[in-house]
Amino acid sequence: MNKSELIKSVAAKAGLTNKQAEAAYDAVIASIVEAFRDDEKVQLIGFGTFELKKKPAREGINPRTKEKVRIAETCVPAFKPGKSFKDLFNQD
Repeated sequence: MNKSELIKSVAAKAGLTNKQAEAAYDAVIASIVEAFRDDEKVQLIGFGTFELKKKPAREGINPRTKEKVRIAETCVPAFKPGKSFKDLFNQD
């Protein structure tokens, strides 16, 4: 499912126009990005948690020259599904 398909699905399920659903989608994404900028995590009970994880600086090796290279610290967005969400897909 891509962005436009998701927007159409949300519009149909919520009884909104595609334009209203797209505005809601944009607002949700902007809110998550804003929380990340404020170094906060976004926890949606029953679904999961979005957070930034910090990867420490480390040494790597350039595969072409075999030289050691310093890789800077980075932050990467991560999603951890909640238990009830995972259970939907792991029922016996």
